[in-house]
Amino acid sequence: MRVVAKFGGTSLGNGDRVNRAADSVAAAVEAGHEVAIVASAMGSTTDFLLEAINFEADEKDRAEIVSMGERTSVRMLKAALAARGVDALVVEPGSAAWPVITDARGEVDVEETQRRTKALADRLDGTVPVITGFLAQDHAGNVTTLGRGGSDTSAVMLGNYMDADEVVIVTDVEGVMTGDPAVVEGARNVGEITVDELRNLSFRGAEVIAPSALSYKTETLGVRVVHYQHGDLLAGGTSVEGQFENLIDLREDPLACLTIAGRAIRNQPGILARLSGALTGADINIDAVASGMDSITYYVDQSVAEEAEMVLHDEVVDEATLSSVTVDPDIAVVRVTGGELPNRPGVIRQIVDPLADAHITIHDLLTSATSVAVFVRWDEREDALRIIQEEFTE
Repeated sequence: MRVVAKFGGTSLGNGDRVNRAADSVAAAVEAGHEVAIVASAMGSTTDFLLEAINFEADEKDRAEIVSMGERTSVRMLKAALAARGVDALVVEPGSAAWPVITDARGEVDVEETQRRTKALADRLDGTVPVITGFLAQDHAGNVTTLGRGGSDTSAVMLGNYMDADEVVIVTDVEGVMTGDPAVVEGARNVGEITVDELRNLSFRGAEVIAPSALSYKTETLGVRVVHYQHGDLLAGGTSVEGQFENLIDLREDPLACLTIAGRAIRNQPGILARLSGALTGADINIDAVASGMDSITYYVDQSVAEEAEMVLHDEVVDEATLSSVTVDPDIAVVRVTGGELPNRPGVIRQIVDPLADAHITIHDLLTSATSVAVFVRWDEREDALRIIQEEFTE
């Protein structure tokens, strides 16, 4: 196998952990695998360096300073591997083998990075490159960075461009957990999770893999998250499955919008569960739900709108804080899905502005970490779909 192993700051937090990391790499090499390493700064070195820059410094100088954390880590790992008889090579900005190049806008120059990464991959037979994560280099040779979580991005990107079989993210958690083990008793490891699921969790607070890294995940590239204490790069942890699919989809059948009004409804514990439970009990599928301070809106298939209205009306009558339910039929929804959406500044305006220019009224707009759902009138659906497709296929 060809494996890219990323060691996070915690997994390199002291000498013992560096030794454990080197042992795991040496064992994989001895077993006949090709291994490339991406290393974060040891412990919280990057935070320390950033906090220490309490003076005026331009971006070039700041990048050079913070790069010292990763530069130290790769030297520690290289030395530990050499002590185990492994031929290791330090790869950092400025070195001839350095692969990650950014353009004038600070974005990855994909063509040049791919070319350099393939050249580095050709050296994997017998040599373990130990690569600084988080860092990049522009065409002028200046140090740049990939932003927070950049070591994860380095690892998955290089794994992709090296045609690796697997990227292993070595961190201080057992993988993806069913809940925060520091808060939830009995939290357990999730053996498999999809890219879309993990991307949503990552953008909502789960610190497992940086969301920016997942956009480089392909169907054939394995990604696994393991705990540094296991000492085995090739087993355990959570496997991340699939890849992002960029899709603009128009729902084939019309929806009905049912809105329940109530006094400070958002502050009423259990109201949402009660209303949703009533619809579920009637075997009515909820396509989407939105809430405001004084209302809750459900989108259901128009064919069951009348039944849904009767079910919700019964709940309104039984609950003093609820006032009324109303139905608005003939609603269409266009969903824009893609792993790059959260990284595109102005993506909502990219959808809303051209629709407004075409005098198409947006009935509702719901977002998640990887998708945007736009609700419009049914008779305007084809125009809305065409306009959105044009915006995202340019």
